[in-house]
Amino acid sequence: MDDVVRNNIERFSGFANLYDTYRPEAPETVRALLIAYLGHQPDTVIDLGSGTGLSTFPWRHEARRVIGVEPNDDMRAQAERRAKDLGADNVVFLSGVSTAIPCSDTSADLVTCSQSFHWMDPQPTLREVARVLRPGGVFAAYDCDWPPSCCLETDVAYDALLRCAEASIERHVPKQDQARKWPKEQHLDQIRASGLFSFAKEVVFHVETRLGADAFIGIALSQGQVQTALRRRLPDIEQEMLAFETRVRAAFRDGEKPVWFSYRLRLGVKAAAST
Repeated sequence: MDDVVRNNIERFSGFANLYDTYRPEAPETVRALLIAYLGHQPDTVIDLGSGTGLSTFPWRHEARRVIGVEPNDDMRAQAERRAKDLGADNVVFLSGVSTAIPCSDTSADLVTCSQSFHWMDPQPTLREVARVLRPGGVFAAYDCDWPPSCCLETDVAYDALLRCAEASIERHVPKQDQARKWPKEQHLDQIRASGLFSFAKEVVFHVETRLGADAFIGIALSQGQVQTALRRRLPDIEQEMLAFETRVRAAFRDGEKPVWFSYRLRLGVKAAAST
C-alpha cells in the first residue's frame, strides 16, 4: 500500500462515531435516480468507500444483497455494529480498496461512491468498477457541497473554519503525511475519459432539513481536515473552532433552522451486452 492510499485511509481514523452521528444519510433521491437509470430493482449493490454505512444501509430495502467496501477499520467496525443493531442480514461490510474491489466479475447492478470518489485514484478505480458491474449496470459518485446552506453567518463561519484547517495542515504537516484528494469537479470527465461507460451525465439536486446548532457544529467537526487539525493540535485550529461554535450558536439562537444540502451526482452506465 503506497503512502497516498495509507494517508487517505488514516485520515478517517478515530472519529467514526462522530461521523456516523452527524453526517447525513444517502438521500432517497439517489436511490430513485439510480434505479431509474438501471431500469429495474437492483439485485446487488456495492457501496465503495462505505464508511460507517450511512450510504450503504438505505439500500437494504431495495436490493437482495448490499456490500459495503471500506478500508478504514474504525469506520467499518462502526458499520458492522450498526448492521447488527438493525438486523440488516442482507448487508455485509468488507475490507478493501477501490483499486482491488473484493467482489467477483459482473456481480453488481450498482456501484456507488458517496462522498468518497475524490479519495480514490480515478482511472484504476473506474476499471475495477467496470469489472464488477454487470452489463447495463450503473456507477454513481455523489457528493454534497460544503458547507451546507443555512444563512450568511453560518456560511462565513464554516468557510473560515475549513480554510484555517486546510492552511494549518499545509503549513505544519509534512507532504508525505498529507492525504490526497482528486478534484470533484472532474468526476464526470474522469468517467467519460475512462471509455468504460456508454452514457454519463451529472444530476444536481438538494435536500432540505431542519437542524439545531449542535447538529450543524457536529457536521463541521466530522470533516476530515478539521479532525486532522484538531487531533494534531495544529496552531490556530482550537481558537477558530471556538469562534465557529460561537457564531453558529448566535445564528441558531437556541432553535432550529432550515438547512439545505446541495448534491452533485455523476453517473455512468456500462454498455449492455451485445445480442
